[in-house]
Amino acid sequence: MKSVGKRLAIFVITMLIVSFVTYAAFSVIAGDPAMRMLGTEATPERLAALRRQMGLDQPFPIRYLRWLAGFVTGDLGISYSYSQPVGELIAPKVEVTLWLTFVSFLLIVLVSIPLGLFSASRSQGRSGAVHTGIIQLAMAVPPFFTGILCSWFFGITMKLFIPGDFPGVRKDLAGSLWYLFFAGVCIAIPRIAMTVRMLRATIVGEMQKSYVRTAIARGNDRRQVLVSHVLKNSLVPTVTFLAQTMAEIVGGNIVVEQVFSIPGLGRFLVASISNRDYPVVEALVVILAFWVVLSGTLADLINQRIDPRLRLGGE
Repeated sequence: MKSVGKRLAIFVITMLIVSFVTYAAFSVIAGDPAMRMLGTEATPERLAALRRQMGLDQPFPIRYLRWLAGFVTGDLGISYSYSQPVGELIAPKVEVTLWLTFVSFLLIVLVSIPLGLFSASRSQGRSGAVHTGIIQLAMAVPPFFTGILCSWFFGITMKLFIPGDFPGVRKDLAGSLWYLFFAGVCIAIPRIAMTVRMLRATIVGEMQKSYVRTAIARGNDRRQVLVSHVLKNSLVPTVTFLAQTMAEIVGGNIVVEQVFSIPGLGRFLVASISNRDYPVVEALVVILAFWVVLSGTLADLINQRIDPRLRLGGE
């Protein structure tokens, strides 16, 4: 429990630092929000009234604390471009991106771990060279190129889905998940290859250790030793890598969302940056940072569960 409390404390402190730096940076970049909302022809009286209404006449620390309290309670400010609450604008897009992330990550986990075990068991000879070549090829193909091919073959040729016609999660969840499956495959392919390569190298190194040789010498089945003992000891670096992958998927979704016309955070973030809609960009930066920090924290907690030595400060 002490280690869990320590990780949660680090998580909270990190997010506070990220939120402060983000708010301070966009406070400088955005200039005068009242001027942006009313325009340069607004009278000084209207500008002063709007600044008071928005709390811009308060000192910076008070403004930050008010913004932080609003962020925690779901009040993310007002969009410059749409004049609507930021929370209402990004909520449906966060939902779509989270579903796409879930589908992609589930594919990575379900495919990469069995493939990593299989590749490690065939690491010698010509078979190992073939596996290495396939992994390198999968890592080299960018997701947007795979997305274009997937849209053409499965969408236009096979007619398994209609490219550009995303049904919407709240309207048709099953149809949306089917649509997101093809986008998730394109996101997952290079990351599956990376995970398989790392897991394979970890397992091969673990197989050289004395406890494995002793277990096999005592008559234990090699496959059983591989699954029961070697895989468990190889999961700590794998879980860490998968946590980094889960964090990267959200940022890597931007191009794939464009290819498949998925209305997620990626497309909205690009549009908000182009429109200089700073309240939206500010909120999205903090949300993405939250996802990255959360992924790392969960990985640490899972690793401590897998390897008790980590809870005791061991390596």
